[in-house]
Amino acid sequence: MARKKNAAQPAPGENKLLRWLKERRITEVECLVPDFTGNARGKIIPAAKFSHDYGTRLPEGIFVTTVTGDYPDEYYELVQPTDSDMYLRPAPETVRMVPWAADSTAQVIHDCFTRDGKPHDLAPRNVLRRVLALYEELGMRPIVAPELEFFLVQKNTDPDFPLQPPAGRSGRPETARQSYSIDAVNEFDPILDLMYDYCDAMELDVDTLVHESGAAQLEVNFIHDDPMSRADQVFLFKRTMREAALRHGVYATFLAKPMENEPGSSMHIHQSMVDESGKKNLFAGRKDGEHSKLFQHYLAGLQKYVPMAMSIFAPNVNSYRRLAFGEVSPKNVQWGYDNRTCGFRVPVDSLDNTRVESRFAGSDANPYLAMAATLACGYLGIREKLTPTEPFSGSAAEAGYELPRSLEESLQLLAACRPLRELLGTRFVEAFIAVKQKEYQTYFRVISSWEREFLLLNV
Repeated sequence: MARKKNAAQPAPGENKLLRWLKERRITEVECLVPDFTGNARGKIIPAAKFSHDYGTRLPEGIFVTTVTGDYPDEYYELVQPTDSDMYLRPAPETVRMVPWAADSTAQVIHDCFTRDGKPHDLAPRNVLRRVLALYEELGMRPIVAPELEFFLVQKNTDPDFPLQPPAGRSGRPETARQSYSIDAVNEFDPILDLMYDYCDAMELDVDTLVHESGAAQLEVNFIHDDPMSRADQVFLFKRTMREAALRHGVYATFLAKPMENEPGSSMHIHQSMVDESGKKNLFAGRKDGEHSKLFQHYLAGLQKYVPMAMSIFAPNVNSYRRLAFGEVSPKNVQWGYDNRTCGFRVPVDSLDNTRVESRFAGSDANPYLAMAATLACGYLGIREKLTPTEPFSGSAAEAGYELPRSLEESLQLLAACRPLRELLGTRFVEAFIAVKQKEYQTYFRVISSWEREFLLLNV
């Protein structure tokens, strides 16, 4: 009884959260829970009810549901036999306005707990929190800065019809490569102005915006900070960008490879490590150009374990089209100084800004799980005191393709990697693999237009 009473106590900051809602005369609250895909699940409840109900409940089965709404065959082995509820508790620091709502509406990301108050091990936020706790035990704090790419495309209501770039202000769609073009970005000023208005209202730390090499492909960078806050921001930004685009009759897509003849979209993650005070970069050596032993162990951990975590960085069947056919996507685990052909790029910068950029995650990855996986790989390198390869000069494509080529192969590698399973949580990894295997099986059942066109009468 004591544990149940303790679990129901308001978390620190919840009283402040209620004042925040009252001061803004909020009428509705969106209670959000990121699922495995990174989409928002949850409930919308009246603010008056939220004021005396510190959370709500959802079935834990939301985490063992495929993107098509199906369930893996092992469903009742992965959830409680009673298919019971999780207890949701708001994370007060995540409260934001919903700037596109007609009424005064707030959105709050919620954490998931079991009935006895323990963090639910299938919730992506808890998976990330689990990994961050390992660094806390070492007296370290990871710092990350994600870079998120996406495409704007014409509305498409027929899934058999290929996606097309939308027309900009000029009335014409892009046809030539427009990397870093200011004028190409300005073509979509109405959409992007609305996106920035929404981001300002939500206090999202969107930093720079650039035009990438694809037609109507853009990238936003986020200011560096702790991994949980950055994952929250990417999660919220995706909702925001989609909404801003829809208001102008356009889709914003974070599909890793949405168009056959265009490059893929990634979520590069810059990562460094500071001490408990946050003042010392633990990756930095004693002088420019040098790196600490910790940095070397961390980098070597990324090199060894990222291939086994690829199903988290590339979680969909489409993800591997980006890796296999993307013009600048990583093909192996080589690293180099300011070398964008490598999977791990170490920017040339000051000692305080010493960091490594991992270029493996696609824009379709769940940001919480991608952060957790990359930090887990680095942690294993620290724990095992691994040594990285020599930095690669020249094009890393010369080293060949060293990554899994399909979701199925990636899932097999993750299943066989005991260290990653233990760090991320055995139950979580089993559920993740089951869900993704079911998605792969569902995809494999579909007969494509290519098969009908070239095999129907020719085999």
